[in-house]
Amino acid sequence: MTIQVGDKLPEATFRTMTADGPAARTTAEVFAGKTIVLFAVPGAFTPTCHKNHLPGFVSNAEAIKAKGVDGIYVTSTNDVFVLDAWQKATGAVDKVGILADGSADFAKAVGLENDMSGFGMGMRTKRYSMIVKDGVVTSLNIEDGPGKADVSGAEALLKQL
Repeated sequence: MTIQVGDKLPEATFRTMTADGPAARTTAEVFAGKTIVLFAVPGAFTPTCHKNHLPGFVSNAEAIKAKGVDGIYVTSTNDVFVLDAWQKATGAVDKVGILADGSADFAKAVGLENDMSGFGMGMRTKRYSMIVKDGVVTSLNIEDGPGKADVSGAEALLKQL
């Protein structure tokens, strides 16, 4: 079942990149006691994700954080090495953190997985954005089709803060 506004995020473990290499971070570590903007992309470096979705959050990072947001994170079903390279290649470092969900465990736990095996891409995440306060979803924006980042984009989310 798809997560809804008012639901607490399920426990899951992401991978992030640190100075010492990949490290595990749980949902509790990322979201507890904070207001977090989380958005999901099916794949780093893919056209809509790379040219539309992430850039909006990078360019609006200061405005989003000025609304009382403690952090902005992107999650994807890529591995932590790909997300780290993508973060660096796009100027997102210090603006948008990465939460790698390489096996789609989080995507499945929130009911937002997307089987793209027919396109040779395997299990991915749907494209969405959410506002999470102390681990509870207060806003959820799920795109209704591939190649779009309208309702889940930074500009739309900024209006919800």
